[in-house]
Amino acid sequence: MSAAIARGPGWALLHDPALVATPGAGLLDPSHWEQRIVERAGRGRGGVLFVAAGAQHWALRHYRRGGLFGRVVKDRYPWLGEARTRSFREWRMLARLHEAGLPVPRPVAAGWRRHGLLYTADLATARIPGAVPLSARLAAGEAVDWQGIGRMLHDFHAAGVCHADLNAHNIVLDEVGAAWLLDFDRGRFRAPGGWQGRNLARLERSLRKIAAEPGAPPFSAAGWRALLDGYREGSDLRLRLRARGP
Repeated sequence: MSAAIARGPGWALLHDPALVATPGAGLLDPSHWEQRIVERAGRGRGGVLFVAAGAQHWALRHYRRGGLFGRVVKDRYPWLGEARTRSFREWRMLARLHEAGLPVPRPVAAGWRRHGLLYTADLATARIPGAVPLSARLAAGEAVDWQGIGRMLHDFHAAGVCHADLNAHNIVLDEVGAAWLLDFDRGRFRAPGGWQGRNLARLERSLRKIAAEPGAPPFSAAGWRALLDGYREGSDLRLRLRARGP
């Protein structure tokens, strides 16, 4: 996929020209889309705005800080140069993963705005049709393809993708139940190592936390074992292909 950058005083927009015909400073501003909002999802730091952009539907996300510091400085980050803005880094990572055929939303546009020594950032991606977070499926007591999720996670790890916040909210299942991965803010590529096991442990903690919520179905030990089986299945397939040779 191609990339272009539009710039103006105190702002820039990195975008896919095949999806964005008229890039401008206000493209990722929610006020620009007031009459074309389709849905709002999440609240606070994880809030996403779904908008109708012609025949396309986009997901708009404003970068917000979490934790205690985020209560004081909600959405501003130190300016360290354009290439190091969180939105540009995530857009470029998504573009690389999308081109590799991994199940991630296609990046549309990433923007930053300067505020003196600080900046704010926004990201737009193509909406995944029928996508529902794994956390919502589990809370509703719906069946999920645990092995498929495990195979999906293995594919990312095999590509060296370290997700900074692997949890049940960032895994979504589309209209046919296939698993996708979202939110690559602070994600990076790494050589194989202990981080892969820590990624999975973080996801397990997320699943157990959801199961502990009032009225939620209990944690599925069988489901977690099936996820790990799917993950190992991906590893076994890779080893068999390597042994077979070209």
